[in-house]
Amino acid sequence: MKRGRRGKDFGQGFYLSADKEQAMLMARRTVDREECGEPIVTAFLFDENILQAPSELNIRVFETYTQEWAEFVMLNRKNRTYIQAHDYDIVTGPIANDKVGLQITRYQLNYIPMAELIRQLSFIRPTFQYYFGTERAIALLKRIEE
Repeated sequence: MKRGRRGKDFGQGFYLSADKEQAMLMARRTVDREECGEPIVTAFLFDENILQAPSELNIRVFETYTQEWAEFVMLNRKNRTYIQAHDYDIVTGPIANDKVGLQITRYQLNYIPMAELIRQLSFIRPTFQYYFGTERAIALLKRIEE
């Protein structure tokens, strides 16, 4: 898949959020970055039972901020190639928004150790995102016509 921006939290792919306000914020940022168009939020149905059920899909679920989550996000954000840094079809977990990104930067600059990064993140209420990185994962989405 070559659509989407490289260097994102869970890699280059298609992202969704259950939080409509978060989705609109990201739509506005995209319009601002591209300097054209109007922000639009498109709604999709996704059966979250797929995340727990046995499947041929390779799925990773991060329930909250953890060291493993932080290392995964940093790995993907550093990756500017078209070759994914992982082989997951679907990844769900917290968004590394501006507040979270600030703490990650502090860690990367060696201002704080990993334990302090995770402690600082524990004070931030996470907003969750869904990453779909393969065509077979995207095929599970059903667009809601409004």
